[in-house]
Amino acid sequence: MNTTLLGLVPFVYLGAFFLDLTGIVTGKPPLSRAARISAACGFALHTAGLALRWIESYRMGFGHAPLSNFYESLIFFSWAIVIAYLLLEFRKRTGILGSFALPSAFLLMAYASYSPDVESRIQPLIPALQSNWLVTHVVTCFLGYGAFVIAAVFGFLYLRKKERPSGTPGKEELQEYLYRSVAVGYVLFTLGIVTGSVWAHSAWGSWWSWDPKETWALITWMIYTALLHRRIAGKDGAKGMAVLSLVGLASVLFTYLGVNYLPGLHSYL
Repeated sequence: MNTTLLGLVPFVYLGAFFLDLTGIVTGKPPLSRAARISAACGFALHTAGLALRWIESYRMGFGHAPLSNFYESLIFFSWAIVIAYLLLEFRKRTGILGSFALPSAFLLMAYASYSPDVESRIQPLIPALQSNWLVTHVVTCFLGYGAFVIAAVFGFLYLRKKERPSGTPGKEELQEYLYRSVAVGYVLFTLGIVTGSVWAHSAWGSWWSWDPKETWALITWMIYTALLHRRIAGKDGAKGMAVLSLVGLASVLFTYLGVNYLPGLHSYL
């Protein structure tokens, strides 16, 4: 049942994306508002699907949060991107995020729901994952990822922006949005690393083992540390911040996906 509900979500996000894109191209704000509302409806379905999956796992006798395998990680990564998009759009009305955040969420959801390589069955947790730290660690990491995706959108737009079309943020606003997105993501991701370290100590007896995922998580953290340092130090380097936001996103994606192909303790494959 949960997979059926979650399988509908990518189509809602895709429809919201086309509404938003049409609104931008035709210059009709009501279409962009309709896109936000459609995305919010998709997000409600998305959340309901996750909740239903959690409930179904308890009915199967091994209840756990839906955060334990590759399918669930894709679903939750998409959820994190959409909640970051909705919070910012309903608060700031940037009018530009939907064209990037919604297709990203759609692709993650579509791949999770319809790829034959992704196993969607609810399964018992392996012993190493049977910990109260699971939810805190995974949720903080992926919410951080979601904020970093949004920051990369602002970074990309900053680098591409030559003139300011009516109704869209200028360069100073894009820089501020980028900084705030990274700041939120940085706090969450740092909490994810800390809770992961505590969890690793309880599960494997070591705070840090230089596993590929741990190593790349540290590299990602250092990239965003450098980005925030440029801002806090007052350096006139908005372009550098934008570039680092894109480099950081590449590191995030490798931390999430690339390291699965390397031998280590962390792997969704």
